[in-house]
Amino acid sequence: MAGIDQPPDLATDADLWQRAAAGDRTAFGELFERHVEAVWNHAYRLTASWAQAEDLASSTFLLAWRKCPEMRLVRDSALPWLFTVAGNLARTEYRSATRFLRAVRRLPGDHTEADHADSVAGRVDDDRRMRGVLEAVHALPKAERQAVELCLLGELSTADAAALLDVAEGSVRSRLSRARARLRTVLKDQS
Repeated sequence: MAGIDQPPDLATDADLWQRAAAGDRTAFGELFERHVEAVWNHAYRLTASWAQAEDLASSTFLLAWRKCPEMRLVRDSALPWLFTVAGNLARTEYRSATRFLRAVRRLPGDHTEADHADSVAGRVDDDRRMRGVLEAVHALPKAERQAVELCLLGELSTADAAALLDVAEGSVRSRLSRARARLRTVLKDQS
């Protein structure tokens, strides 16, 4: 019937986002519950760290709440926008961590103790490989990196990524193809 609101469990992302943009915290909470696991998984694939993924997911939704009116849905889904925000936050975090590590390496230090978390993480082979992949992804040209983060790491379709990036779907496919070739070469050399 026209004029009757959909029940919350049947509401689309567009409905929920519109209500959230008007200040409806319950609608935003439903969006959070609907997408938090996917955003966390995406953040983990970007960082190879459970703790960082949790922080990134939280930051992503905090930013989403603050920027509700500016949010751009792709095919009535909030997920591509959330993935893009998480990717941007992960890149910012990566740059900050890299600057911090360079500064620490410049410090004189005969008495530096290794962080227990780093020693545990260093023993986990999967984390090491994931970091290598992420470093290779971070080194890609911007257009290819975006395509990889959205389609390969974020598991979005090429059509959704194209809509989000405002390019033709064929462009996304070409970027993915070039990125895969570069990544194969880089990762083969690291083996």
